[in-house]
Amino acid sequence: MRQIGRLLAFSLQPQAGESTPSERHYNLGMSPKILIVEDEIELVKVIRDYLEKAGFRVDSVGDGASAVSAFQHNPPDLVLLDLNLPGMDGLDVAREIRRINDVPIIMVTARVEETDKLIGLELGADDYITKPFSPREVVARVRAVLRRTQKQITIPEIIEAGDVAVDLLRHTVNVTGQSVELTPTEFDLLVAMASQPGRAFNRMQLLEATQGEAYEGYERTVDAHIKNLRAKIEADPKEPKFIETVFGVGYRFRDE
Repeated sequence: MRQIGRLLAFSLQPQAGESTPSERHYNLGMSPKILIVEDEIELVKVIRDYLEKAGFRVDSVGDGASAVSAFQHNPPDLVLLDLNLPGMDGLDVAREIRRINDVPIIMVTARVEETDKLIGLELGADDYITKPFSPREVVARVRAVLRRTQKQITIPEIIEAGDVAVDLLRHTVNVTGQSVELTPTEFDLLVAMASQPGRAFNRMQLLEATQGEAYEGYERTVDAHIKNLRAKIEADPKEPKFIETVFGVGYRFRDE
């Protein structure tokens, strides 16, 4: 079986005599990706260098509108968010992110007033760093927040989501009690989404789940696979009951 679940961190409980999850080639997840939202270019370079040396993947943008766009199209595992941004300020960015997702946010700012901190925390920030700061402190805060907020996802041998049942050991799928034959790619897509109902995945995440981290194909090929998958598991593919389109992002399995 090909590697699946690149975007997931999960484990399977083997039966006696069975291979372990790693022997079955289930990946335990990529290193966390951090999105830096900061308009000071030199500061971004320093923080990026320290984070990458610590093993994180890093993206960066310099304004609020770009931050929202980057978040929608390639969601990170944590956001380092400066409050003093050109155009759309950091608080507005935090509001928009929280409207979409509960990803951890560490606010970074030169503002020292207690009211600013309180507003940020009330918006759902997980931590607050005041400039100037040590890059090592940023790395330590990132690790601490991820430890607090990231939960290991344990996928059972049989995933049951609504009327869909996926047996990982037998590699079978049943929908409303009827057996459905899926291609390996369709099966991997279904596992990735059905194991986390309600979570929106972008196309690149789904490509990585089915093809591997090094895959460099065209993201829109996911749309074709989703279309084929819907044709097999949905009573009416034009009005999908299970796999929903998240406009501007990608797809999700409906959370019952």
